[in-house]
Amino acid sequence: MTAILDIQDATVEYSTRGTLVRALDGATLRVEPGETVGIVGESGSGKSTLGLLCGRLLPANATVTATRALVDGAELLGLDNEGIRRLRRECLGFIPQDPVAALDPTMRIGRQLALALRGLPTDTASLVARLDGVRIREPERVLGLFPHQISGGMAQRVVIAMTMARTPRLLVADEPTAALDSNVRSEVAKLIFGLATEAGATVLWLSHDLRSVGRWCDRVVVMYGGKVVEDGPAQQVLEHPQHPYTVSLAAADPARATPGERIRTGSFGVAEVAALTRAEKR
Repeated sequence: MTAILDIQDATVEYSTRGTLVRALDGATLRVEPGETVGIVGESGSGKSTLGLLCGRLLPANATVTATRALVDGAELLGLDNEGIRRLRRECLGFIPQDPVAALDPTMRIGRQLALALRGLPTDTASLVARLDGVRIREPERVLGLFPHQISGGMAQRVVIAMTMARTPRLLVADEPTAALDSNVRSEVAKLIFGLATEAGATVLWLSHDLRSVGRWCDRVVVMYGGKVVEDGPAQQVLEHPQHPYTVSLAAADPARATPGERIRTGSFGVAEVAALTRAEKR
């Protein structure tokens, strides 16, 4: 079976005011169709850059090299403009961290949803059905509202409806519940994974929330310093981590702390991680 995502030795550098910042440093990841993969790591570990690379959505100041970068069998870095647009339209779906920012503030919800459904039915009944499918109350009323007139949770549901409308084969969700109130995070996560299962989509779930990743994902990939440092079944990685960074990440998870107990963290430096990573490669 052809992997839905096959990235090998990917390096991404951002040029900022004459300075190069390396966001990915030889990252390698292979994902099979139908997998649910949680990618975890602290801010700056390379999660979001890897997610954006999947759709070649990196900013203009990014330089990308890779031994291999395939999405659904297509050579990502070699596609022309029409080819990458087709890949995004027919294969990929993205759910961002900030749903309100992802919507056009000058356009009503119904109009934005209709644009996302280009080529599919866009009559009022069809639009209502799309919003109803993501559990939005009073969908007819919501179609006439602007993004600033709805809550963050509702905006995220609208984005989910727009993203899933074209039944993506690979869904990249970058901290999709981080900007939401705690009481709706679980509900939205359940919605996303439920729709992905119905569509048969592969999911890349980029997150800081280890508990959520452990609940919804079958496999966990740990990133540090622009590299994948640990990869395996969710229970194994989260309960019995092998890499020192994963050990520290799990120990620092507030959800694991006993009330009144100080959160434990490991202590290791970049050089130590680099040395261990080189040893693993050997």
